[in-house]
Amino acid sequence: MYYLIAAAIIALDQWTKWLVVKNMEQGQSIPLFADVLHLTSHRNMGAAFGILQNQRWLFVVITIAVVIGILVTLIRAGKSQPRVSLALSLVLGGAIGNFIDRITTGQVVDFVDFTLINFPIFNVADVAITVGVGLLLLDVLLDGKRKSA
Repeated sequence: MYYLIAAAIIALDQWTKWLVVKNMEQGQSIPLFADVLHLTSHRNMGAAFGILQNQRWLFVVITIAVVIGILVTLIRAGKSQPRVSLALSLVLGGAIGNFIDRITTGQVVDFVDFTLINFPIFNVADVAITVGVGLLLLDVLLDGKRKSA
């Protein structure tokens, strides 16, 4: 099941990015909710928040290592740790989604633009990674509370 979740994230991520590339000019912005949320066609050659620009092969190597680590952990955790496995499947799907962009074009397609708070533009893969990491942190906190009780 966890591999299906990762595959669904990859498919949704790649489909939404394809729609943006196919239907929008780079830099074009379409307001969904004026001054709050826009679809903005953007390319990022770095990591989160645009850091480490033009380090494509560094990200490729890091992503391969992360994906291998996640797969090994998923095999070990499996059904015995469902929260961890769910979180890792989200991170796995997001990492592979952005990895596909980096390998094929050298840049990641971003398009979700919260203009209200001037937040960096992001994509479905970024959301999956963020939620997955958040769930992992939550699991660590809950596990720590259970052990100290």
